[in-house]
Amino acid sequence: MKRAITLLGLLACLHAGAQTAPAVSTIAPPATTTATGAQQFTLRNGMQLIVQPDRRAPTAVHMVWVRVGSMDEVDGTSGVAHALEHMMFKGTKKLPPGEFSRRVAALGGQENAFTSRDYTGYYQQIPANRLADVMRLESDRFANNQWPDAEFTKEIEVVKEERRMRTEDQPRAALIEQLYASTFIASPYRRPVVGWMSDLDSMTPGDVRQFHHQWYVPQNAAVVVAGDVDPAKVLALAQKTYGAIPPRAVPVRKPRTEPQQQGLRRIDFKAPAEQAYVALAFHVPGITRIARMDADDRDGLALLVLSAVLSGYDGARLERALTQGADRVADSASSQASILGRGPSLFLMTGVPAAGKTARQVEEALRAEVARVAQGGVSEAELARVKTQWAASTIYARDSLYSQASDLGSNWVQDLPLDADERLLKLLRGVTPQEVQSVAARYFGDDQLTVATLVPQPLANGAKKRAAPATDAGGRMH
Repeated sequence: MKRAITLLGLLACLHAGAQTAPAVSTIAPPATTTATGAQQFTLRNGMQLIVQPDRRAPTAVHMVWVRVGSMDEVDGTSGVAHALEHMMFKGTKKLPPGEFSRRVAALGGQENAFTSRDYTGYYQQIPANRLADVMRLESDRFANNQWPDAEFTKEIEVVKEERRMRTEDQPRAALIEQLYASTFIASPYRRPVVGWMSDLDSMTPGDVRQFHHQWYVPQNAAVVVAGDVDPAKVLALAQKTYGAIPPRAVPVRKPRTEPQQQGLRRIDFKAPAEQAYVALAFHVPGITRIARMDADDRDGLALLVLSAVLSGYDGARLERALTQGADRVADSASSQASILGRGPSLFLMTGVPAAGKTARQVEEALRAEVARVAQGGVSEAELARVKTQWAASTIYARDSLYSQASDLGSNWVQDLPLDADERLLKLLRGVTPQEVQSVAARYFGDDQLTVATLVPQPLANGAKKRAAPATDAGGRMH
């Protein structure tokens, strides 16, 4: 990826622990405040409220983060977290299907939603003086999602078509799905976020309603507001709307620890495609002491830096070695260290063979670049470059209200302090060339590796690539 890496961009998965419902209190709790002015409150029912004042424009971003995603599903109901995201737009006890989106649009706002392995989120960007309206709408939807079975029957077909168009008709996406299914045995990360088609076929309205009742619990969620707002007034609004939702216990989460891999795994995935593609997934350690954000998890930090050295900017090592020159082996190559998360961590490397080259040649070239770091190390100049880019991206992200709110929400959902971006940046600045060389030498052997190769099959005569699906304002397909 040829861009600077931000903390949010590193979150392929997120940490969280089980909690129980708090005692109800009518007293507003004290706020935790960061250097940027972000304040965190606990509402009377245990729901969190995070407010980041930014007076530069009369707008605000309002988000709800729920600490639940596809990793919290059980076998047979894969895709239910994502299906619920769709159904959250289909009505409440007070609003008919579609009315939520119509009202947000009437307020001059924009909205969307998203689901990952680790979380689900909803947001609206609105004029700041309309914040109370969207808080009433969103709190009602969180607590009182309600729709007729006929709405589910229609919407699950939309979800199935989304799977067809974004996974089954996209060979590289389908390959990555197979890679995760082969890399993980016990971890729920083996299941796709959109769900397996057979599970979508058999999903019922009751499955979705049960998932909502089980996980959309005040203490399992956080409201984030960034923009031209006063924290005290936002707190009062939040207590009146979200705080009125009755508290319930958060279900206990099973650990489902991934066993240690004992040897190389290799899969070939055949699909109609014009080019081959190869993806390598290495099991690596993550950052586990996230609550303190101390320096104990040095290997995870060094792996982040290694990935940035390999492909974190234009002209990084993978690009120079694999995609440039007369004898280039790849059209593209990249790496990604996913070391922050509720589930196991991975270091991913991918590449597309150049004309006349094979996927195995790309695989060997990718591994050779890591071996080169293991043998010869990296320079202080390389580290200085990636660290400077991280610092710049952290600063630039503050120009966007959405980025501010997203960073705060993602930090909360993985149980990080609100200023985790600054703390992580400070730790990354301290990573040494010796630490990067050390992780390159220790974590890239065969025993922790799964390789997935796309084996192109002939395209059907006259076949054309299907266009990406059209979506409405909420990110759901038409």
